[in-house]
Amino acid sequence: MDKTHASRSGAVLAIASAVLFGASTPLAKLLIGGGVDPWLLAGLLYLGSGLGLGLVHLGRRLFGVTRGEAPLRRRDLPWLALVVLSGGMIGPGLLMLGLATVPASTASLLLNLEGLATMAIAWLAFRENVDRRLLLGAAAILGGAVLLSWQGGPSGFSGGGFGLGALAIAGACLAWAIDNNLTRKLSAADPVQIAAIKGAVAGAMNLALAFAVGARLPTLTVIGEAAAVGFLGYGVSLVLFVLGLRALGAARTSAYFSTAPFIGAMLAIAMFGEPVTAGLVAAGVLMGIGLYLHLAETHEHTHAHEAIEHEHRHSHDAHHQHRHQPGNPAGEPHAHRHRHLPIVHAHPHYPDLHHRHEHAASS
Repeated sequence: MDKTHASRSGAVLAIASAVLFGASTPLAKLLIGGGVDPWLLAGLLYLGSGLGLGLVHLGRRLFGVTRGEAPLRRRDLPWLALVVLSGGMIGPGLLMLGLATVPASTASLLLNLEGLATMAIAWLAFRENVDRRLLLGAAAILGGAVLLSWQGGPSGFSGGGFGLGALAIAGACLAWAIDNNLTRKLSAADPVQIAAIKGAVAGAMNLALAFAVGARLPTLTVIGEAAAVGFLGYGVSLVLFVLGLRALGAARTSAYFSTAPFIGAMLAIAMFGEPVTAGLVAAGVLMGIGLYLHLAETHEHTHAHEAIEHEHRHSHDAHHQHRHQPGNPAGEPHAHRHRHLPIVHAHPHYPDLHHRHEHAASS
């Protein structure tokens, strides 16, 4: 597959992920408004995700539809544990606490901070290339988030400073940003398996914590609704996000994923009749400018691939001209352990599985 086509496919997957997750925020707000404990709801959402995707995974194995995905290995487990902790427990718990006091449209736009924090961590900790266009876009997104968070603005808080609800949502964004960058380490493995394990473990642990502080289960109808929202908005969304990570890297996938808050805000205004204030519009414009700058970025230069051996789903494109060993699966795409020889070439690319290289100052 040509790299331009791969990057476009990655963008489509990331935006589809954003649509599902963006819709989950006002729907979760609706469930909280019905009296569901926020921490209990976080557990139900993730458990719905984990159990739903677990059934999908079992169904694929039962009918032999493996899609050539590489399974998780023992070396992946420490990364998976950190992903569950940061993205499956801390993130959703803080979000649900924030949603208890912050209007859904404002909360949805505040979630743009996740993309900003993901990019910062990818740049500083994992050395993904981030150019001036991406930095300007990040500054615009941050400006919109500050405008939304400041008390007396569209959040509806009174007095000066930042509201605790907005700060809780910002904390959730940081937790998910850590999660996104750690998931980058797992992106070669089967995304359905990753999301199913994350959802089941995080859901069970969140439920246990909620029960420990006295929360009680809601009606079966509400449990079913929460499970459905979690399956689509957290589970299927995560599968699509992991597939996007393969093609684009953490910083750029999260830039596309930043469309989620806009989707959530529009749904929240329609569902709850929340006012469209000048501050909300101004914040949306700033975030829209930031998103455009992210999406319009292009990246091409001569680069060197070092020899590497790994396992992931692939077809025999320009980066996969290797010999097959006895026992390797036939047909394409497929997954098996394979070795890449060193190569130097130039083409449009992003920090995908094969382009996580260092950059000179001028690149």
